[in-house]
Amino acid sequence: MTITFVDIIDYLGTFAFAVSGIRLASAKKFDWFGAFIVGMATAVGGGTLRDVMLGQSPFWMTQPIYFAINGFALLLFVFLHKQINRVSNTIFLFDTIGLGLFTVVGIQKTLDAGFPLWTANIMGMFTGAAGGVIRDILINEVPLIFRRDIYALACCAGGIFFSWGITEGLPLEACTIGCAMAVIIIRLLAVMFHWQLPILHDSEDEKKEEDKPENQ
Repeated sequence: MTITFVDIIDYLGTFAFAVSGIRLASAKKFDWFGAFIVGMATAVGGGTLRDVMLGQSPFWMTQPIYFAINGFALLLFVFLHKQINRVSNTIFLFDTIGLGLFTVVGIQKTLDAGFPLWTANIMGMFTGAAGGVIRDILINEVPLIFRRDIYALACCAGGIFFSWGITEGLPLEACTIGCAMAVIIIRLLAVMFHWQLPILHDSEDEKKEEDKPENQ
């Protein structure tokens, strides 16, 4: 079996997302099996949604390597959990790396299926962000995509860079690497400088704010 450049990115993204899911499951006191399920759902959730929307069989059903990668991530965490937990922002770093890599994979696999570039950008966002949504739901957290954090928008920015690169005739490898780096850098900068989208308030919230006493 020939392993392509996109395959390597896919495997690295799978590992990164699996670790982020397993780390969060550990924080919630899940057992090994529960952590494996959360890691697997995080790693393949976005790609599964993409394949279903594209009318294809989910990729992990015919390629057991994704189970092996998730199992390796679990064993690595079991033996090195103290060292991993000592590193601050472990979840954020692995989640950010997975987000960037999976955005690239989603775009490329959609293009390979014969869909236009704009559809590929949407599928890239789903591939990158949906796994984190499933993970957060499984551990009973509000998904990052629904908070003010710049998350799915970082995927969109990466897709824009990929589209620009393809239009300008850049090599495919440069477009994929640039797309992943754009997602990762924007996500990092958003957290460092607290870039956030405004909260959507309803009229009741605004009325409560106006009714508050000034000295409160």
